Amino acid sequence: MSETVPAQYNLKLPPTQKELPCDDGIPMETARHKAQMDLLMETLSTWLDARDDGFVGGNMFIYFSLAQVRNQDFRGPDFFAVLDVPKGERLSWVVWEEGKAPDVVIELISETTKERDKNEKKRIYQNQMRVPEYFWYDPFNPDDWAGFALQNRVYRPIAPNHQNQLISESLGLVLLRWEGRYHGIEATWLRWATLEGELLLTDGEMRDRERSAKELAEQRAAQLESQLQQVVRNLRQQGMTVTQIASITGLSDTQIEAINP
Repeated sequence: MSETVPAQYNLKLPPTQKELPCDDGIPMETARHKAQMDLLMETLSTWLDARDDGFVGGNMFIYFSLAQVRNQDFRGPDFFAVLDVPKGERLSWVVWEEGKAPDVVIELISETTKERDKNEKKRIYQNQMRVPEYFWYDPFNPDDWAGFALQNRVYRPIAPNHQNQLISESLGLVLLRWEGRYHGIEATWLRWATLEGELLLTDGEMRDRERSAKELAEQRAAQLESQLQQVVRNLRQQGMTVTQIASITGLSDTQIEAINP
């Protein structure tokens, strides 16, 4: 006798990230918008290296409902970050697979996108995705930036601190505006920093810092060497023997004899 499966149990599982589109082929609006996304991703990815969890995505699809899949409304934010999730590559962010939405979303707005970013997308992040923090920033108009935190299911503006920075409670970091060059573009950039205001560095900045520290250490070593040689000369002029000078300076007889009077 065959057994009939009740209709209510004949359910179709939701699609996985491997089954969903992950790219719409639409590039970011300008080179500066792309560079701004890269800067946010690069510095936060390095910060996450010290953690055992976390993911950073940019211009990547986020799937938060099956209705969204049916409507083929697949566009994701310019930047998002998620903590307390396993590290690893994703094709897209699928909320029902990951178990949570992003903790922070940033949209890089422009004249053509700002109305949607400030209204429609903000409502999606607030009402459907429940993203704890939402920020926007215009790379060509640095004064147009804002942050919002989800409180009682409604976004409330994040007031800048006394240093005019926007605090991300979710990440324990701040967003600030920084003037400088990145990817060959001189501009005012949105950057991550610690709560103490120390910038999260790019790979290039870290290499520059390490090179500067090495050069400074070498300069100090050379200066100490020069001072030590002068001490040896002074002691020689006072009539001390090589053995006596060695006991005072800790240098070997050979090192002392190699120093020109």
